[in-house]
Amino acid sequence: MDIGVSETAALLREKDNILILSHTHPDGDTLGSATALCRALQALGKHARVTCEDAIPDKFDYLYRGLDAIDFKPDFYVAVDVADKRLLGEEFVQRYGERILLCVDHHPSNTKYAQYTLLDPKAAATCELIVRLIRALGVEMDAAMADGIYTGLTTDTGCFRYANVTSYTHRYAADAIEAGAHAAQINRVMFETMTRTYMELERLAMDGIRFFFDGKCAVITLTQEMYRRSGSGEDECDAIAAIPRRIEGVEIGMTLREKKNGKFKVSVRTNDSIDASAVCRLMNGGGHARAAGGEVDGPLEEAVRTAVEAASGFIG
Repeated sequence: MDIGVSETAALLREKDNILILSHTHPDGDTLGSATALCRALQALGKHARVTCEDAIPDKFDYLYRGLDAIDFKPDFYVAVDVADKRLLGEEFVQRYGERILLCVDHHPSNTKYAQYTLLDPKAAATCELIVRLIRALGVEMDAAMADGIYTGLTTDTGCFRYANVTSYTHRYAADAIEAGAHAAQINRVMFETMTRTYMELERLAMDGIRFFFDGKCAVITLTQEMYRRSGSGEDECDAIAAIPRRIEGVEIGMTLREKKNGKFKVSVRTNDSIDASAVCRLMNGGGHARAAGGEVDGPLEEAVRTAVEAASGFIG
């Protein structure tokens, strides 16, 4: 059932012992949304905490600084920035999949798995909806909440460069900065700082880039062996997904990441004429018009063939 911001706020006011769930391979939007909402609920005197099946990358440590890790038995489960409950991870789907009563999200591909869904597919990030919720709850945004909000906004918009940015996105970012968000530091950590292990992983990835359809489709692959050789891991590889689309003439950029179970997570980035979510629906996924994800079976060459075949119908 779709509900609005005021109805969502009223629902949260009624509840306590709230567990907030983020998706696997956590990014700035799911973590920024979860921590900002958690802080707002705690400000209202509620028991609330955040959890994720995957480990949180070190670069997001600041989002949890000073956030109370309250111990309680959850009664109300909220998923943020999770378009499909499968994105919670296999263990969390088993544990929480049928218990999620509220989902707050901005993905057009949302499967409406929760009892109540607050959804705005025009929002550049789920954090835009969290700003509206914080206001509707009557909570004053503090610097810690603002850091979460700004993190979600800047990471889901490529530091405000992507086509999903609207005037509201900039207004919410300005509100976060006025509330004390450390914008410059966050942007530096998210977009300018990299580890030596990531640099080695990117080098290995670039060495193996492949082109299809006269250079209109570029494919990068990341394998478990590459993680081993570089000393890096899945928590560092999100930035690589943006690389293929930057290449002149490329209409569809695809990054295939091998998971420990042998399957491959596929990240798709497209230009203005191709719907990335439509491409990913052919790979059991979805997302946004310019950025989406899916999953295909391995081994590597079979995974590449499957992904390229999915892209073939969209190449002009």
